[in-house]
Amino acid sequence: MNTENPLFQPIQLGPLSLQNRIVMAPMTRTFSPGNAPNDLVVAYYERRAENEVGLIITEGTPVGHKAANGYPRVPFMHGEKALAGWKKVVDAVHAKGGKIAPQLWHVGAVRKEGTEPDKSVPGYSPSGLFKPGKENGIAMSQQDIDEVVEAFAQAAEDAKEIGFDAVEIHGAHGYLVDQFFWAGSNQRTDEYGGDLPSRTKFAVEIIQAIRKRVGDDYPIILRFSQWKQQDYSARLAETPEELKAFLMPLVDAGVDIFHCSTRRFWEKEFEGSDMNLAGWTKELTGKPVITVGSVGLDSSFIDEDGGSLDMSDKAGVESGSIQQLSDRVGKNEFELVAVGRALLQDPEWVVKVKNNRLDELQDFSKESLMQLV
Repeated sequence: MNTENPLFQPIQLGPLSLQNRIVMAPMTRTFSPGNAPNDLVVAYYERRAENEVGLIITEGTPVGHKAANGYPRVPFMHGEKALAGWKKVVDAVHAKGGKIAPQLWHVGAVRKEGTEPDKSVPGYSPSGLFKPGKENGIAMSQQDIDEVVEAFAQAAEDAKEIGFDAVEIHGAHGYLVDQFFWAGSNQRTDEYGGDLPSRTKFAVEIIQAIRKRVGDDYPIILRFSQWKQQDYSARLAETPEELKAFLMPLVDAGVDIFHCSTRRFWEKEFEGSDMNLAGWTKELTGKPVITVGSVGLDSSFIDEDGGSLDMSDKAGVESGSIQQLSDRVGKNEFELVAVGRALLQDPEWVVKVKNNRLDELQDFSKESLMQLV
């Protein structure tokens, strides 16, 4: 592996200039007491930047809405202390030659009463549903929707102000934006519900509001997924035609890059083609895309549903899997490859793969979630 490998070629995506095609996927760590990044968080991101991650996407950062947060000790993207902490992170990453974007987050109905900062606040969601048949929190009014849209726009404006290179909207995995996308949690009968294109309206308003605040030349990334934490088998689109109907309103609203979250990057999305979700998204929209899903995991890792991964799950550990990613980047199926748990475990993952030091890679373990830097 060397700089001639497509994975390690630089790329220019509008105003975003990256040294290679490797993205650090967002991963919640709950290591920010007081909901502000501290010096350990600064060191955590700095270490990945100095080890040549092309683009760092931060852990989820709740926007400034009373019900945005769902977990303890996560760093907010609002408030003087949190923004000052993020400014230190941004400056440290830039000093090491890296690029960084925050993931803007609202958890929706995943939130439970008793969660900080105001433990009396319930979850807010399209229809007051965590999933079909399971109620949680309250259904959002138009005023609630407007307030959340504003919170995303303000968070993006603040992120740009303190020097982030782009922003990512978390529209995946069964959190609020995705709860509007998914028919299983969106049973509204107004303009925010109905068919799949109609269910994009909430996200469209967020994207448009962000674009108005950050200008035309600031990259907006949208992360989306078919699967949900509430239902791994859930799907927004069963056909390429349905996927296009979902994506195009988001393109028209101003998305620059799609981050297409799958659980295993090598699985094809639709019958009749070997392309994965990222490949199809690029094919249908013409927009740059990030692929993600179990890159860097080996067969010793036990997946979330309790089943051992088969040998093909050595994605990013065996040279053949790295070659598959390289070939697919080289064929322009996708521009960028996001690495999650493997990069959480081993901050030197990029340079080790680049220099063919695969025998030095550290296997992921859940204990690594306690790793400080």
